[in-house]
Order: sequence, then structure tokens, then C-alpha cells
Amino acid sequence: MYRNTTKDPVVAAVTAAIGAGTVAAISVSRGQNLFVGIAVTIFATVAALVIDALFFE
Repeated sequence: MYRNTTKDPVVAAVTAAIGAGTVAAISVSRGQNLFVGIAVTIFATVAALVIDALFFE
């Protein structure tokens, strides 16, 4: 039907980082290492962007 062809990768990255960062912030507040939380956020953001680029046109 209708296909939105104007994808903005910056919006996708910010959305993914907010979601992953929220979960990581909760984990850090409960005692997880800060650097592990940052690494999890970066990995989840990159994974979400790769999946978005490969599977959703």
C-alpha cells in the first residue's frame, strides 16, 4: 500500500539510544558497572540500526 520512503537514520538512532539507555540507566542504578551500561547502550543502538537497515526498507 503506502510506503514511507523518507527514513531518517538520525531519528532511528536517537529512538534506539533512548530505549536502550533507559534500560541501561535502570541497571546502573541497581549496581551494574557504568561502562557496561554504556557498552550495552551502544551495542543495542548499533544492532537496532543494522536490523532497521537490513529488514525494513
